[in-house]
Amino acid sequence: MARQLRAEQTRATILGAAADLFDRHGYESTSLSEIVTHAGVTKGALYFHFAAKEDLAHAIMEIQSHTARRLATELDDRGYTSLEALMRLTFDMARLCEEGPVLRAGLRLAAGGVPVRPPLPHPFTEWREIAATRLLDAVRQSDVHPDIDVEPVAHTLVCSLVGTRVVGGTLEPSARQPRRLAGMWHILIRGTVPVTRRARYLTLAARLERDPGAA
Repeated sequence: MARQLRAEQTRATILGAAADLFDRHGYESTSLSEIVTHAGVTKGALYFHFAAKEDLAHAIMEIQSHTARRLATELDDRGYTSLEALMRLTFDMARLCEEGPVLRAGLRLAAGGVPVRPPLPHPFTEWREIAATRLLDAVRQSDVHPDIDVEPVAHTLVCSLVGTRVVGGTLEPSARQPRRLAGMWHILIRGTVPVTRRARYLTLAARLERDPGAA
């Protein structure tokens, strides 16, 4: 058990170091030697867990996928409306991006065109499907106009999320991310939510901006 625990800790250390370097310097500009040095492990330890740099990238995107699906399921189980669950999911993912490099690296890898190995879906495809499913449920719950085509809305939502992260992360402090997310949701809410339901979700966006983990 002790040996297995050490192996798991070493693997996590290597992944964290790779994610940090991928996030800061990009996938192509990061070498395995730099990852070994940054992680403080031997090359043998790295190759025991990962045969190539592509395996590290794949593992990071697997973690990202698992995190998104886990959060989506947890929010669904809490009894929120589908639209509220979707809004909270976007703020939760943004918060986790700030707390550690793995999700940030996953986003940079996905945006940078690093290939995703099947059966793992591309992150943007998965996010779009998560959004579309919840938007369809929101239509059934009368929180989204019945004449809205959810597929382009889901696509626009994912593009906005990625753009907010990439552009915002380049031009301004990360502390402004919740404000940018709230602004994105204000636009989407005004374009998709019936007037009678709009105030509730505009208020929620403002509350999540102030406290992304608000109950």
